[in-house]
Amino acid sequence: MNESKLKCSVGITAYNEEANIGRLLQAILDQRLYEVEISEIIVVASGCTDQTEEIVRGYMAKDPRIQLHVQQQREGKTSAINLFLKHAQAKICVLESGDTLPREDTIENMVTMFRDPAVGMTGAQKVAVNTPDHIVGLLSHLRLQMEHQLCLEIPRLGELIAFRKVFDQLPADVAMDEAFVEAFIIRRGMQVRYAPDAVVYSMGPETVHDFVTQRRRNYAGHLYLKDKYGYRVSSLQNTRVLRIALEEVWGAIQLVTTLGVLATLEAYSRILGAWDYRVRKKKHVVWDMAWTTKDPGKGMEQQEVSPHRTAR
Repeated sequence: MNESKLKCSVGITAYNEEANIGRLLQAILDQRLYEVEISEIIVVASGCTDQTEEIVRGYMAKDPRIQLHVQQQREGKTSAINLFLKHAQAKICVLESGDTLPREDTIENMVTMFRDPAVGMTGAQKVAVNTPDHIVGLLSHLRLQMEHQLCLEIPRLGELIAFRKVFDQLPADVAMDEAFVEAFIIRRGMQVRYAPDAVVYSMGPETVHDFVTQRRRNYAGHLYLKDKYGYRVSSLQNTRVLRIALEEVWGAIQLVTTLGVLATLEAYSRILGAWDYRVRKKKHVVWDMAWTTKDPGKGMEQQEVSPHRTAR
């Protein structure tokens, strides 16, 4: 096996991302890399009317790998991606949305998968940073949890992907760029793999209107991809999605039931404790032993061998 580093070009598509673009560029520069080398970071700013371009230029002075390409008008994300592909030099391309943030080991975990020549595309696990203290934030978390479970079975990648540069551009009429890349890679006989250890953080919608707007455009784009190009993303497999949704419902029922049992046992234990202290005058200075708590090593061994779901 060739032990030389895997070189990649990182592309960032940005439209009015002044709130995040600096943190994103710094996160890319701070990646912990061992087998991977980021040879260039290409930002495509499309029709920005805020300080996005100025912030990027400030980072260009810090690191010569950073490039800025400006589109005076918004022409769609696909157009921005094609501009990135035009300038990308590495054989592996990493594509990230300007409103996301990668974990410090994400690029390494995604790109090292290309050591396997059968791999043509990889994608990160999306994690919502919204506080789930209202219904829309909770829906964002739940949707990404379900998407994670779906991706463990059949990848449906987005927000942060990596792929071999085996094409020069995407069709201009494609709205769901990640899904088209996925379809192209599969039809070239290569594998699409999900990288759950490569985490990318994103902000989910905060209002019902934004939630519906995002889901509406995504679904329309997937239907167009299916009808014109004959590729059906995994999230359109309604039976599979319904099964995962039912698993989440069953998990919620189990959680509520478990909390009920916990509350009952805690109440019963407190009644007995009050009886001991107030009636029997027993202070438990010498403990009544709970013998099953004496071997934590056994519990760790059971945890290691027991099947478990990937942490969310």
